[in-house]
Amino acid sequence: MNPAKEKILEAAARLFEKQGYHATGLNEIIRESSTPKGSLYYYFPEGKEQIGAETALWSGAQMTERIRFGLSQAENPAEAVRLLALGISGAIEQSGFAAGGPLMMLAAESAVSRERVNAACREAYAQMQGAFAEKLSGDVGLAEFALATLEGAILLSRVQHSGEPLRRAAEHLYSYLKEKLG
Repeated sequence: MNPAKEKILEAAARLFEKQGYHATGLNEIIRESSTPKGSLYYYFPEGKEQIGAETALWSGAQMTERIRFGLSQAENPAEAVRLLALGISGAIEQSGFAAGGPLMMLAAESAVSRERVNAACREAYAQMQGAFAEKLSGDVGLAEFALATLEGAILLSRVQHSGEPLRRAAEHLYSYLKEKLG
């Protein structure tokens, strides 16, 4: 990917994560990315909705790789999910509760108003769920449950300004997956 385009996507992801899709303007993305206005319109001629959709796909790919890496830290699937959740908890705390959900914010805001962005969010979540399924013996239902639990716990951690919801989710997921997977 072109470095200028990636800088724009990174900046958009940070801004969407921090303040949401609707509250983020194109000029703000330009400032945050330190790229010329012409670059934004060159790479995203269809405007903000294209940026939103491509940011969702880019963020989803980034998060899928982080999930795969996190899950590779333990052979036991239940322990791998537990360690991943604990790692996310620490990262969210270190960010001052600002990090943890560019895709979540885009998905929530686009659910009924931006079909192109929402379709990209669905695709990104499917990739993330696939990474969990790979580790959880191909069980798509368990993968969806693990992802939904973590996404909810991420939201609660950010809202409560505490990593505790994620740490509790980590322990509950561990117990549940250990029982289900043996």
